[in-house]
Amino acid sequence: MNDPRDSAEELSEVVEDLRRHLLWQEEAGGRELLVDAAKQAAERSASLRAIVTPRSTKPPAAPGRAASPEPAAPAEAPTTPSAAVPARARALEAPPSPAAAPRTPPTAPAPQLAPAASKGMLLDVPQQAPPYSGVLPGVVEGERPTLDQIRRELGDCQRCKLCTGRKNIVFGVGNPRAELVFVGEGPGEQEDLKGVPFVGPAGELLTKMIQAMGFSRDDVYICNVVKCRPPGNRNPEPDEITACEPFLRSQLLALQPKVIVALGKFAAQTLLRDSTPITRLRGQWREYQGVKLMPTFHPAYLLRSPQEKKKAWEDLQQVMKIFGRQPGSRS
Repeated sequence: MNDPRDSAEELSEVVEDLRRHLLWQEEAGGRELLVDAAKQAAERSASLRAIVTPRSTKPPAAPGRAASPEPAAPAEAPTTPSAAVPARARALEAPPSPAAAPRTPPTAPAPQLAPAASKGMLLDVPQQAPPYSGVLPGVVEGERPTLDQIRRELGDCQRCKLCTGRKNIVFGVGNPRAELVFVGEGPGEQEDLKGVPFVGPAGELLTKMIQAMGFSRDDVYICNVVKCRPPGNRNPEPDEITACEPFLRSQLLALQPKVIVALGKFAAQTLLRDSTPITRLRGQWREYQGVKLMPTFHPAYLLRSPQEKKKAWEDLQQVMKIFGRQPGSRS
């Protein structure tokens, strides 16, 4: 006869197997046993902790000393069968913590330019126009340009800051085959409005001077050092003169006059490359590239200082002798 204790143990084992089978069917749906699910959830949780937890930066223990054990992480396995699968799902679906995100290597700082190089990079164009080379852009060296060609090359000039306030470029006016050329300083208000040199009060005086020499405005050619009006009729600045100078010199090359009358210090000093004051330059014959040049006072200065008109007239009379003219003659 069987021992009752053996029968009780066998019955207990059958009941335990049945309980496990029912739980397996209920929770795992026939895919895995509960114990396997809990085991895998615990393993996955441990793997995630290994990824998101940064490695310890503590220095190694000194020789002969045992490193203190790290505190154990609290168990994350569910305490009830029904919580096992949801806990596993939360572990898989939760977004990684900021510490888990891969760190992007820091971008190397851009190299710093030396001050001079940085300034050069920022300034694409020089502050001052390059010095006059003797050849107008677009004109073959040694070739005599025409006034029309020079005007086309000048275009809607933006070569200096005077372009920002002008209304018109004042190129020049007169006989393209003139033997006598008058070179002034720069346009005034009336010249800027009309685009023609010497048409304001100073221009009226110049016209009278030309007529007194025995010429008309149609006989001569009139132009300026700068082709745009300086603001407030101020003096042209060095960079503005330098930017316009090639066009003035090209005009004189195209005209090839017999005599040039430089009106005022800017015209005389620019053409002669001479910083001598106009009070000392005037009345003395000079030469510009083989052409006789007479420096004299500007008509605007004569309007302000009428006592100097006599000296200017003396200068112009010397010019008249070159052409064999007498005062008031029209030969």
